[in-house]
Amino acid sequence: MQKEKIIVICGPTASGKTALSIELAKQINGEVISCDSMQIYKEMDIGTAKPSKEEMDGITHYLLDFISPDKRYSVADYKKDAKQAIKEIIKKGKTPIICRRDRSLYR
Repeated sequence: MQKEKIIVICGPTASGKTALSIELAKQINGEVISCDSMQIYKEMDIGTAKPSKEEMDGITHYLLDFISPDKRYSVADYKKDAKQAIKEIIKKGKTPIICRRDRSLYR
């Protein structure tokens, strides 16, 4: 049985991870899973550098802007949700790209 491929993009702030993840997703038929502790929260756009719809350029993103800030959400919750997102992406025949978001290059 062949294991599925998962790409992980990580690096320091302002190193171009966002642009790379989106461009790569376009080229390899991928979708992005955000791995950022603050970008999971709805209505917390200032200071979190969430990518805009325009920046996403049609690429589906998971675990971004999906939980209310007044809800408890743990690392265990993230792990469960990330595994589910990976399964969904692979089921679609696409490649999961896990990325720590940073939008500072667009400012």
